Amino acid sequence: MMFLSKSKSRTVHHYHDESGDDGEASTSLTVWTKSLVYSCSGFTVIRSDGGLAYRVDNYTGRPDQTILMDGSGNPIFTICRRKKLRLLDYWLVYEGEFEMKSLQKPMFCVRKNNMRLRQTKVDDVVAYVYCGMSENRCMYVVEGSFTHRSCKIMDESRRVVAEIKKKEAMPKGVSFGLEVFHLIIKAGFH
Repeated sequence: MMFLSKSKSRTVHHYHDESGDDGEASTSLTVWTKSLVYSCSGFTVIRSDGGLAYRVDNYTGRPDQTILMDGSGNPIFTICRRKKLRLLDYWLVYEGEFEMKSLQKPMFCVRKNNMRLRQTKVDDVVAYVYCGMSENRCMYVVEGSFTHRSCKIMDESRRVVAEIKKKEAMPKGVSFGLEVFHLIIKAGFH
């Protein structure tokens, strides 16, 4: 799960703007599902110029805690996975590097949609993103299939603010598989 956001003390820098199919400017990043650090599991996020934009790694030895870092290795967010009654997967997202003993409150709560009891349009929902711990106001909805690398992130007004798509080689349309994909962020998403 990627979180690119403006927080009180940190600003996300957009590296490459290009005009998308809808005429809006967007930032295109390449995500590789491999860590650059030996013996870590994570993701590497690459700018369109080939430079390192973000890293997502787990150094703590805790499989339920992952850190999103900028290209220099400075922590932006700590993502802590929790299980709620063994039915719901959810993640708490803290600013910077989070320590379990801290009283820091999460910036976001992300709840995975595991409840697929009947076939409805809601089945397309992968996750809900809430501000802080409150599940009263949903900020973003993730729809699609992360497994197939085809997701849309929508804000409260159902406007697409980011997308995940399979990355294909330009000349022949050959897919790179599921290990490499595009993260396209629309202008103004924070």
